[in-house]
Amino acid sequence: QVQLVESGGGLVQAGGSLRLSCAVSGRTFSRDAMGWFRQAPGKERAFVAAISRSGAATCYADAVKGRFTISRDNAKNTVYLQTNSLKAEDTALYYCAARLAVWDICYNSPIGFDSWGQGTQVTVSS
Repeated sequence: QVQLVESGGGLVQAGGSLRLSCAVSGRTFSRDAMGWFRQAPGKERAFVAAISRSGAATCYADAVKGRFTISRDNAKNTVYLQTNSLKAEDTALYYCAARLAVWDICYNSPIGFDSWGQGTQVTVSS
């Protein structure tokens, strides 16, 4: 059974930091590209960051570039999202997602991601 379990969300003041984690089971993690997406109330799910299966390639949405860092530990089947300098507009439900990757590249569209977690809430107070 495939499971993606996010953790690390919470309530933080503007300017603060959170480290999100996503533990993956039931998949061959080292063959998967991983992504983080977020959805704010009343808005569509949006791309945040992605990482290739080896970790060599990363990509970010313009809104988070320079503030967020995605990483992965293939020995622990876990992907991380370090979020710094948080803003009120970063408030959202954050999801991790997995997709089988033929190439060692990052994917910045939700299309193709076939396993999703339940999400972890990040709330930034201004």
